[in-house]
Amino acid sequence: MHQRVLFQVGFDFAVLTAVVVLFGMSQVGEPSTLMPGVAAQGLSLAAFLCLINTASGFYEPAHKRSLTQSCIRALVCILLVLPIAFLIGHLMPTSVLPAAALPAAALLGTAVVVGHRVYAAHAVLPAGLRPRVLILGAGERAARVGHTLKEADAGAELVGYYLTPNEGEIVVPAHQLLSAQESLAELVQRLKVHEVIVAPTERRGGGLPMDQLLACRTQGVRVLDMSSHFEKTLGQLRVDCIDPALLVFGKGFNQGSLRLVVKRVCDIASATLLLLASTPVMLVTALLIKLESPGPVLYRQERVGLNGRTFNVIKFRSMRTDAEKDGQPRWASAQDDRVTRVGRVIRRLRIDELPQIFNVLLGDMSIVGPRPERPFFVEQLVCELPYYGLRHSIKPGVTGWAQVRYPYGATVEDSLQKLQYDLYYVKNHNLLLDLLVLFETVGVVLTGKGAR
Repeated sequence: MHQRVLFQVGFDFAVLTAVVVLFGMSQVGEPSTLMPGVAAQGLSLAAFLCLINTASGFYEPAHKRSLTQSCIRALVCILLVLPIAFLIGHLMPTSVLPAAALPAAALLGTAVVVGHRVYAAHAVLPAGLRPRVLILGAGERAARVGHTLKEADAGAELVGYYLTPNEGEIVVPAHQLLSAQESLAELVQRLKVHEVIVAPTERRGGGLPMDQLLACRTQGVRVLDMSSHFEKTLGQLRVDCIDPALLVFGKGFNQGSLRLVVKRVCDIASATLLLLASTPVMLVTALLIKLESPGPVLYRQERVGLNGRTFNVIKFRSMRTDAEKDGQPRWASAQDDRVTRVGRVIRRLRIDELPQIFNVLLGDMSIVGPRPERPFFVEQLVCELPYYGLRHSIKPGVTGWAQVRYPYGATVEDSLQKLQYDLYYVKNHNLLLDLLVLFETVGVVLTGKGAR
């Protein structure tokens, strides 16, 4: 899933940069000598547009918004980019374009990008271009896959459900059941299926036509199990359909020495830059906390980190000092009455997390990773949620895939949903995914999405 989002961001970035550069070069007299300045303006403007698109939700699945909502977001993007273009044109030392050239190029490029983003989200592809999907199974699991496919991948075309021999109760609509008189391989070839998702109720006892599935593979048809489908479509590893053998023998979960070194170097560089940039904000925050309520500005709380080792996370205090006067740990809720007025603001803007930069520099945390949890809750969640311990195979993060993909939660069910995103990150984490998480974190902060 993250590869698709990265492609969308990269496409928008490249298109706007190219439009600005081409438009700019047509406005200046000596293109060869002025190219660096024009390119710098185009790159800066493209970065801002991608951030605005992220904050607007343009890279989220299209089913979450209507066509009208997409058009309104496109208009907002254009209105926001224009003043940014004026600022870049007047403030950048490399500014070389005429006063109105950069805004004009920005308007043209943004119209192209957001227009394409709206069209791509809501256009109905011709039947010949839509991926055709067949689901093997007809029970509850197959129905769940079909629902997910309809909600999260509207471009795909579900050709129907193929009944397996050991299927129990049939849950899917009768009119979508395919005839079992024809073999699976022949049916796939006749219906021109591109992908088969294996989701039977019962997989034991020879219920899967393995020879037919192999024949599909040799025809160039993609065959996925449920876990791989949810991973590709939702960016999750669903704990209710994970095959332990796939975790052991499948791809992913790479923890090589080179990856660890690169991640640590990036953490130190990012934390240092973030510390320099955020120092004024942290100083103002510390003053406001001190003026509003008695008590320390910072607080330390024990959290579980890499390999289950505990450490003290550092955060700005956002609650009253008597928040847990009875000594009993409690989940922090979205409208927690223990939160101070200043605390509510800094939690909404994620400013309370900034002191965790020092945890990153000390090596206890990474910039990107699963959210560290308190030992009291970890003991509870390890018992209730399968595979929860896998979160601790990498360093916890200041931000993470679960934080940008799921709103703030304070229940075991919320923890389950976030765990499934965390498991996806643990399995697939790499530098590009880290960059995407950081990019989307900016959008989350700008919109206050999932604020506590």
